[in-house]
Amino acid sequence: MPLTFPVSVEKNLSLQRRMEVLGLSEKDLNERFIQSGGKGGQNVNKVATAVHLVHIPSGKQIKCSVYRTQGLNRYKARDLLCLELERELDPTKSESSIQKLRKKKQNKYRKAIKKKLEKEKLEWNDPM
Repeated sequence: MPLTFPVSVEKNLSLQRRMEVLGLSEKDLNERFIQSGGKGGQNVNKVATAVHLVHIPSGKQIKCSVYRTQGLNRYKARDLLCLELERELDPTKSESSIQKLRKKKQNKYRKAIKKKLEKEKLEWNDPM
């Protein structure tokens, strides 16, 4: 029976599919729980909510203390491990997606400046 995490059913299934595609199994993972510290009040100082995940075949290590609950950190650690292994398998894919995002942001910025300049031009030409 696969692990389930305190996230939606769709996210659980998506993570399971990603792990299957990458050939990850729970047997290949060494998981430890440690105290996370930081924001979260006394809870993070008392309870081991942070997750240290080691993928034994590749030697990849992930430490996740993003959330205040252990279950969400376990999910996120596996998600980050899948992301690392996907990048390792196809580095061009991640680079191209980053470049697309940069180009999209640049275009958005240019459009905003153009709109602002047009608005200022209308204000200057508007005789009141």
